Parts: sequence; C-alpha cells; structure tokens
Amino acid sequence: MTLGSISTAARAVSCRGLTKSFGSGNVQARALQGATLDVSAGELLMLVGPSGCGKTTLISIIAGVLDADGGECQVLGHDLMHLTPGQKTAFRSQSIGFVFQSYNLIPPLSASDNVALPLLIRGVPARDANARANDMLAKVGLADRVASLPGDLSGGQQQRVAIARALVHRPALVVCDEPTSALDHRTGHALMELLSDVALAEGRSLIVVTHDARIFGFAHRMAEMDDGRVVHVGRPNAEQLQAAALTPHAALKEAAP
Repeated sequence: MTLGSISTAARAVSCRGLTKSFGSGNVQARALQGATLDVSAGELLMLVGPSGCGKTTLISIIAGVLDADGGECQVLGHDLMHLTPGQKTAFRSQSIGFVFQSYNLIPPLSASDNVALPLLIRGVPARDANARANDMLAKVGLADRVASLPGDLSGGQQQRVAIARALVHRPALVVCDEPTSALDHRTGHALMELLSDVALAEGRSLIVVTHDARIFGFAHRMAEMDDGRVVHVGRPNAEQLQAAALTPHAALKEAAP
C-alpha cells in the first residue's frame, strides 16, 4: 500500500466535508468549508497553509477539542460527531495527545507534575505517574528541569514540557500545533526525530501543523489547506525538501505505511 492510497482499515482519521463557523449573523466567520482529510495508521502527516486557513480548527476537531458544525469525522474507530461530551472527554484522555501552540501548562505545577497529569487523570498512582513523566522529560532533554515551574523555563523548554505531556500516556494519535516554532534548528530536529519515532511505533499516527520548512523532510505526506479546505495531499516535493535544508528522514522510505 502506498501513502497515496489509504484503505479504510488502515485509516486512523477519516474526515469528510467538515464545516465550522465562529460567531453569528453578519460577524460569522467560516473556519472550515467542507474539509476532507484521511490519515493512515503509523503516518506522520504535516498540515500546511497560510495563517487563518483553518489548520488549527481542523486538528482541534480531530482531537475532540472542538465540535464541527457538519460533516463526518471518524477518529481511531470512533464517530466524533455522535459522541456525548463525556464520551469525547474519555476518548481524548485515553487516545489523543495534543501539543497546543500556547503550551497550556499549569503555572503552579512543576514540569514533572504537568507531564504526569494525563496519567493521573487515568488513575495511575502518583509515584508511577511522576516516574514516567520524568523519563519522558529526559527524552526531550529536560532531565535537569523536572522540578522547575513553567515560569522558570524558556519558551522552548515549555514547549518541550508540552510535548512530553502529549506523549507520556502513549496515545494512538498525537496532534501538534507548531511544535518547533520556539526551538532552534538542532533542538527542533531532535524533537521531530522523537515525535516521528512515536508516530511510527505500534501504528501510532501524528498530525503536525507547521510553518517550519526546516522539518518538512520528516513528513510522509503533506496536506495543504486554503480557505477552510484541504486542497492538496501528497509526498513532500523537491522544493519543500530543499527548503527543509536537511536530509529526508527515514520515514520517507517506501517501507512506510
């Protein structure tokens, strides 16, 4: 199976004709106008396009954070359009890791406690949750900052804490909004290696919204959005890979799903 042909059984995400508007009356803004997107199990898909084209809205619906106005959205075998709020909350806590662009860390909690939260919500004992959180923080290069409060961390360090929190409960789908925006080239590259490994392990999937051309080489496929729609999906082209200024990641090999 090639990445351009995703069987129904292999789909982690299948969205059809999604619509979403904000506001009402004359001040209503259409964020999505019939967006359609498939993501396969084990795929790293990057979502690109101009600011305001609907990228964050689309991934927020896929992650169960926002409700669509219309269309269809199947994620990991669940019909999100027909889940109750309680069912959707349980689904997110079990199956979705979300890296928010604004980090959304809790100021009074240490880095370790912030990362442990998804595990604590699932009933993991505090000692075990913090041990797993510290291990994940070490993987993102923050072994020496586990006790630090968010206010004592740089923007890049806060972003790495947010990424560790998204990965710690081993979700089947990880959704990231500009995960490398606050990082230098070397750190961003290292984090994408970590994220791509997570996406490929055990059939997990990863959707990354990004404007960062330096990381395009990590994508299996790129989905381009404009004016609330997905207008093109395909492998990164030569121009995009040249812009990345790095050797394409091994994930681009034909052995990928």
